[in-house]
Amino acid sequence: MGTHVIKMPDIGEGIAEVELAQWHVKVGDLVVEDQVLADVMTDKAMVDIPSPVHGKVLSLGGQPGEVMAVGSILISIEVEGAGNLKASDQLVKEPAAIKEAAPASAAPKVEAAPVLESKPVAACRPAPQAPVARDADERPLASPAVRKHALDLGIQLRLVQGSGPAGRILHEDLDAYLAQGTQNARSGSAPSGYAQRHDEEQIPVIGMRRKIAQRMQEATQRAAHFSYVEEIDVTAVEELRAHLNEKHGATRGKLTLLPFLVRALVVALRDFPQINARYDDEAQVITRHGAVHVGVATQSDVGLMVPVVRHAEARSLWDSAAEIARLATAARSGKAARDELSGSTITLTSLGALGGIVSTPVLNLPEVAIVGVNKIVERPMVIKGQVVIRKMMNLSSSFDHRVVDGMDAALFIQAIRGLLEQPASLFVE
Repeated sequence: MGTHVIKMPDIGEGIAEVELAQWHVKVGDLVVEDQVLADVMTDKAMVDIPSPVHGKVLSLGGQPGEVMAVGSILISIEVEGAGNLKASDQLVKEPAAIKEAAPASAAPKVEAAPVLESKPVAACRPAPQAPVARDADERPLASPAVRKHALDLGIQLRLVQGSGPAGRILHEDLDAYLAQGTQNARSGSAPSGYAQRHDEEQIPVIGMRRKIAQRMQEATQRAAHFSYVEEIDVTAVEELRAHLNEKHGATRGKLTLLPFLVRALVVALRDFPQINARYDDEAQVITRHGAVHVGVATQSDVGLMVPVVRHAEARSLWDSAAEIARLATAARSGKAARDELSGSTITLTSLGALGGIVSTPVLNLPEVAIVGVNKIVERPMVIKGQVVIRKMMNLSSSFDHRVVDGMDAALFIQAIRGLLEQPASLFVE
């Protein structure tokens, strides 16, 4: 047997160090080729680190949240054959905070021979076990959505056995835990909505969440934010959208409101080039862009990401819709490429049905404008002396007052309003 050492790869773009965001394996785990071992975080994106070999994890080179230099030892794996460990290599010992694998008697039995064959990762996953208690300071692997679900159900994640890769806890594991009627280890009784709770959970701010926090803090410290809110009658554009979906939805795909908003941005920016701009406040240079690269804020399990619809000025409604859907899927699954998450010239942010009445979005530096979409509600409106029911929606937008004057911001949003309230004007050249 030999040892195969995997070093922190050179991800490119002159990056000398990256943050170790998450481990997907632990010491003692059996892994197969192409199985994701860890996630690392650059300034722009999350990157998967796959295994190039089959074998058994011997040691881990860092803890989540640790910043590691390119070329440092990330993980060592025991393999058949000589491996690639050189005499000059110094193996990194496993940090104390990274737990050793469970004793062999408690671990699920996995046949060695099949592991060393080329098989899907799922073939090496242990079968679900009965719930077990972990150490109080051990944080099991689970997505933010699963953690929230567990919190809502009153379940302590350390009591739940995960059936996902590397023991990751899935929604199905929470359902299985409840079905088994396992009692809460601390209270001695089944979880109840009225039971007193004294548990706490400390969540390190690492990975994508750390990057989001840093960018939001930087944006509010460096830019002179101001917001402008206007209500828009979207009855006509919603009727047009419904008509187009009925006529072409089966062949071209369904349209949401977002492609219409992107089109409105493109048309309005023709008269307001100072808003389709990026401001380098260190060099004191404003760059106005002819191309409209629209960042579409997208929520994912690891936090807010902003994939970019490039050259929106050259896209049709359906082309924009398809690209928005593709990028959103890539972002939510963590598969968006680095160049798909950078280079936007203006950002569109929407919470959909949860959009509220008013919001104050934070600029996506170095851009100078962000357009926020609130929810659509039916309200009684007075039109030509008659009370009628209309579909109304607010745009809550923010601007960098160092670059954009208040009057220009207001006129820009009013231009978008006019385009959406008279949607035929979106397509008149």
